[in-house]
Amino acid sequence: MKRVLLTISGKVQGVCFRRYSQLKANELGLTGYAKNLEDGRVLILLQGGSLAVDRFIAWSEQGSPQSEVDNVLVEEDEADEIYLDFSIY
Repeated sequence: MKRVLLTISGKVQGVCFRRYSQLKANELGLTGYAKNLEDGRVLILLQGGSLAVDRFIAWSEQGSPQSEVDNVLVEEDEADEIYLDFSIY
């Protein structure tokens, strides 16, 4: 299992980015969460198969139809908490 944190910047709040992230994660069989950060970025924690995580990362570079992604920072996450679904906070 692969587990990463994505920090996504650009026009990613107010454009349904988290909802589209949830739909994509569910399509790929990934779990974790997406939440807005106070500075206008979106934080996403993903866990699942390596190929599925890589596909999500590639998707996140474009994002939702109305978003304008400037940057996707990918960090490996070593925590051992297990998520059973993909939530929006």
